Amino acid sequence: MIPRHSAKRWSAVALAAMVAMVLLGAVPLAAQDVDAQAYHKAIDRAIGYLRSQGQEPSGAYASHAGPGVTALVATAIMRTGRAPDDPLVARSLEYLERCVQPDGGVHAKDSMVRNYETSLAVLCFAEANRAGRYDKLIASADRFLKGLQWDDDEGHGPASYSYGGAGYGAHKRPDLSNTSFLVDALRAAGNGPDDEAMKKALVFVSRCQNLEGPHNTTKFSAKNPDGGFYYTPAAGGSSQAGETPAGGLRSYGSMTYAGLKSMIHAGVGPDDPRVKAAVQWIQKHYDLTTNPGMGDAGLYYYYHTLAKALDAAGLDTLEDAQGNRHDWRRELVAQLLRLQQPDGSWVNKNSRWLESNPSLVTGYALLALTYCRPAMEKSPAGEK
Repeated sequence: MIPRHSAKRWSAVALAAMVAMVLLGAVPLAAQDVDAQAYHKAIDRAIGYLRSQGQEPSGAYASHAGPGVTALVATAIMRTGRAPDDPLVARSLEYLERCVQPDGGVHAKDSMVRNYETSLAVLCFAEANRAGRYDKLIASADRFLKGLQWDDDEGHGPASYSYGGAGYGAHKRPDLSNTSFLVDALRAAGNGPDDEAMKKALVFVSRCQNLEGPHNTTKFSAKNPDGGFYYTPAAGGSSQAGETPAGGLRSYGSMTYAGLKSMIHAGVGPDDPRVKAAVQWIQKHYDLTTNPGMGDAGLYYYYHTLAKALDAAGLDTLEDAQGNRHDWRRELVAQLLRLQQPDGSWVNKNSRWLESNPSLVTGYALLALTYCRPAMEKSPAGEK
């Protein structure tokens, strides 16, 4: 079972204060036009695509890219309500079980993205876990991931900007995207905010924010103090959105939502300056047509991360920079339904980060839609 630390740790009083800060105005009419029937039909069409065209005979999706895509898609299918013994899911689980390595990792042989693949596999096996079937596998993968985390064992103590992070092997430095996957996996494996690996991850996540303070004394935050998040402060620092004229690292949408989500899962509350600054950045840059700062690059990763972060934060509506209030769940559903292809899949015309692959992108879209379910259950059609 995946623990729900974040929702319980946010007190009613503190959350009410945050909501009062961001909620004003009227919900746009377009967000009210999507009903539960259309929502469920879109999900069924997507799963129909994955069943008929997406899955390979081995049970994998995009096996050439490693098992991470398969884990993500299978998790998405289960989160829509399909059971682990559904043949579509069961075949993927069998494929992932064949990817379990002797050291506990779940990844392709000689993989350079072991953290990414194993983290997504932990999420998948945790979603599929029934009667303790995957308890040992998850525990072993949890130990493996903690061994990959950058810390004293790699010669990076708390003073190092790499400390607490996770990354791709080829780049030899951690980044916020991989660390966000690590935090999700730690949580799915049963680790709470008091876990040492989670505490270390929070150190790294905090240093990826453009916010000066006791948790972040990097040189980058003072050069672009907008409260958003960027890719990594390690190895000289880098943002996929580029640099400011002053040499700061530009914040962008997907990493800001990844940072907010990770802080919440690591136990940071709504009154913390880090959370407040992240929410304020999101208010200023709320957009469902682009990944702010990145255009259409990583757009569906962005949709998934946005939905997961705002759901974790307990925010049902959000005020933008113009004072308009948004029912983000309904608006996101409406946007995803507009973008769905005739065959039921989703795909990004921008191929960066594998988003030209319809199986991966359909997985992202389905995951995003599962976090929108509360709004659909309240729809006039009354369907669930």
